[in-house]
Amino acid sequence: MRGAVDLVDEQDLTRRLTASRDEGRPLRIKFGIDPSSPDIHLGHTVPLRKLRDFQRLGHQVIVLWGTATAMVGDPSGRNKTRPALTRDQVESNKQTYRQQIGAVLDLDNIEERENGEWFFGQTFMDCVVLASRYTVARMLERDDFTKRYKGGLPITVHEFLYPLLQGWDSVELKCDIEIGGTDQLFNLLVGRDLQGQENQKEQICLTMPLLEGLDGTQKMSKSLDNYIGVAESASVQFGKLMKTPNELVEKYFVLLTDVLAERIKEMLPSPLDAKFALAAAVVAGYHGDDAAVAARAEYDRVHKHGGVPDDLPEWTPDESVRRTDSGKIQFPTAMAASKLASSSSDARRLIQGKGVRVDGEVVSDVKAEFGPGSYVVQVGKSRAGRWLIT
Repeated sequence: MRGAVDLVDEQDLTRRLTASRDEGRPLRIKFGIDPSSPDIHLGHTVPLRKLRDFQRLGHQVIVLWGTATAMVGDPSGRNKTRPALTRDQVESNKQTYRQQIGAVLDLDNIEERENGEWFFGQTFMDCVVLASRYTVARMLERDDFTKRYKGGLPITVHEFLYPLLQGWDSVELKCDIEIGGTDQLFNLLVGRDLQGQENQKEQICLTMPLLEGLDGTQKMSKSLDNYIGVAESASVQFGKLMKTPNELVEKYFVLLTDVLAERIKEMLPSPLDAKFALAAAVVAGYHGDDAAVAARAEYDRVHKHGGVPDDLPEWTPDESVRRTDSGKIQFPTAMAASKLASSSSDARRLIQGKGVRVDGEVVSDVKAEFGPGSYVVQVGKSRAGRWLIT
């Protein structure tokens, strides 16, 4: 139950775990993934880690790829209709997503299925029969549907079908337990209802929290740039984790590491030490202990001693970057184009404030220009990049 929010229901889970042990029969644990994007971040790993816990205990983890449902689009938590994906987009996303979940799960010991197996072959009348199993009133019990309905925002009919499709997956797979985020509870409960209608044992529903990103408020998301990517380098992960808001450190420990609760409580009074321990634990989990030690050493070198990161992002100007008559690029223009400043005006402010170093030297002339060459540019202690100008 570490980190879990909803459990429907605990007594039934206890009975099934006991029977599983006594009969030597693993439980079937389902987790559905709609491959709607190619990359995953640490927020995605929260339910994956709970699956890993069941996997380590010897239960059968089922990763269900929503090759059909991804084309419908999960409306959970949405205030507008999600754009539909093509089959080619879904398949492409699935391949990269699969590689990254292997950082958490043992892919050699999972059962992989696709709900296209049963949905792609169904007729329209099959869909009508499935739709007859639930009322509109029940669907409007969903919080996000209710808000959209009361707010006069459109809800398309196919969005009402999504919970039924996800629920029917549980019938097809004869699941004992389904895991999802807290925004998935309604869909998980629909699975229980449909299993009951089919005279199956109703699945246990276990939900995990949605993880806030580094801004401390909104859900971790690549589009909001508040994320930590699973596939990012050890040094990048370490540096980002050191920016964890103090109020989220305990939550990150609980949901992203195996550090014991007692040890977490001991570290929390010292936020900086706690963040170092958090960063080390997470990085070691994805890159190994040696990489975590090296990432800490690089972090200290950059932030304590003014050094430059080993893994510098590189920027080469394209044809859209404006050049002077002599073929050079003005300092503020290069800063903005390389994303080391949010705009040319922001770049001028940083330059005039003597906050920018080029090859280790402070350059405060906003009229400085850069011709062909390689330049290491630092902005304060937190940002740096390499310019490769041709």
